Amino acid sequence: MLGRLNHVAIAVPDLAATAAIYRGTLGATVTAPQALPEHGVTVVFVELPNTKVELLEPLGEGSPIAAFLEKNPSGGMHHICYEVDDILAARDRLKAGGARVLGDGNPKIGAHGKPVLFLHPKDFAGTLVELEQV
Repeated sequence: MLGRLNHVAIAVPDLAATAAIYRGTLGATVTAPQALPEHGVTVVFVELPNTKVELLEPLGEGSPIAAFLEKNPSGGMHHICYEVDDILAARDRLKAGGARVLGDGNPKIGAHGKPVLFLHPKDFAGTLVELEQV
């Protein structure tokens, strides 16, 4: 069911400052910021030869990232994203196996313009998992 690793997401308190560190200190290629109001975040992607690192900061008052940063003020790993060929089939298989899909269970469009779902961290060794259809 799982395809390749799409990205690892890191929540940060200051997106511009963190992007500057990746760009300047590490010499990485960093995309322009992209606001995703439906997810409550602003993101940039650090592009790597084999995957990406997503840096995200809160956008708006109800952002789930704001709560994460309250517990982790310096930031930290937020989630890991895997690719799947068919997100609805993956969702149905996971739910049949007892995994909890967050939200209403229906995919939303993610930062890459593709359907995404999030899976409850308690079902995956404490890690928030995102699935992205490719």
